[in-house]
Amino acid sequence: MSVGAEFCAISVAMSGTGAMFRGNNRSCNIKLDTSVPLSIRRNCQSSGSGMAFESKQARFKPSEAGMCFSTATERAPLRRAKTATQLTTLVSSEIYCPLLPGLPDDVAKYCLALVPRCYFPAAGAVCKRWRSYIQSKEFLTVREEAGKLEEWVYVLTGGTEGKGNHWEVLSSLGEKQLPLPPMPGPVKAGFGVVVLDGKLLVIAGYLVNAGTESVSSDVYQYDSRLNRWSILAKMNVARFDFACAEVNGMVYAVGGYGSNGESLSSAEVYDPEKNEWSLIESLRRPRWGCFAYGVEGKLYVMGGRSSFTIGNSRFVDVYNPECHTWCERKNGCVMVTAHAVLDKRLFCMEWRNQRKLSIFDSADNSWKSVPIPLVGSMSVSFRFGILDGKLLLFSLEEEPQYQTLLYDPGAPSGAEWKTSSLKPSGLCLCSVTIKA
Repeated sequence: MSVGAEFCAISVAMSGTGAMFRGNNRSCNIKLDTSVPLSIRRNCQSSGSGMAFESKQARFKPSEAGMCFSTATERAPLRRAKTATQLTTLVSSEIYCPLLPGLPDDVAKYCLALVPRCYFPAAGAVCKRWRSYIQSKEFLTVREEAGKLEEWVYVLTGGTEGKGNHWEVLSSLGEKQLPLPPMPGPVKAGFGVVVLDGKLLVIAGYLVNAGTESVSSDVYQYDSRLNRWSILAKMNVARFDFACAEVNGMVYAVGGYGSNGESLSSAEVYDPEKNEWSLIESLRRPRWGCFAYGVEGKLYVMGGRSSFTIGNSRFVDVYNPECHTWCERKNGCVMVTAHAVLDKRLFCMEWRNQRKLSIFDSADNSWKSVPIPLVGSMSVSFRFGILDGKLLLFSLEEEPQYQTLLYDPGAPSGAEWKTSSLKPSGLCLCSVTIKA
């Protein structure tokens, strides 16, 4: 779809030494040095390069610093005289360009919000203003109000040794989605993934390059609406096997291992508006192999190990961003192999018992268990995904008889478990759900 030039009529009404330009969507004040005819009507053509007003008497051009009228005739340029016309505008040189010609912007925004999600990358390539709007929070808000938000599950699949790792997309509609471009940088392990404003962040991690081991502080961002990767600001502390989560539009990274293999208690927060990481108050003890999630405006860090405890830690570290302080709870779980947050509840699977779901409600600090209706080897483990308010359990066994399980917490008793046709092409290393 191409956007053509918009033509609008602009009238100039003169009064004393001032004038007002009025258009369909724009007005600007004009300062007069001398008198001009009482009314002038011109055609205005708007394009990517600017606009101009033309007549036999005057030509109006925009410039980088502003706009001005210069007089000219077909014969010879007129010298400056008392009767010469000289105007200087007080308006900026940025010319208004509608999203869709002939439509008010609020209507145009609603029309663009109705576009199916698979066409977002093509729509974002039409023009800069479309791309900016599609990337905005307002776009998601309008789509939500219109009931057009679509949930896609992004799954990192690959071999057990990291070979052939790639991201792929699953959706409840079963449609084939656009492939994701390769993630920047070398293959890493022990990294964190967070979803923020419809974008996927891949944070830090551990890598081996040409026999050299190193810990990364790099952060990559995948824009699910434009199907492209970009590089964000580096973290203050390189780390791997750490906990990370989004809370109130900010991303938190806590604990893990550092560049020298030391266990970390440090924590930091990423501000997407500033593209900046800042250190916050550290944990009371180093912690690694843990995970984090955000509920009710607070950050919960659970699982993993601490150098101050024997074995795995059952302590839950809770961070309050409003008070900038940590506190502790003593009712956590240990050795968690998979976790997901659904309807403000935490779903976990522990290594010692992979035939039940442990469900944590932070409102009353309580746990309950739900058995998984699966027979066979107790060593079969899963990775979690979320789609349409239901929990997906992707088997880490490549045997065809292992199907994806689906748990519906809102279903009647006895009907919570089903199987799903959604299945990644390889082993599910991790997954995230992005609405757009």
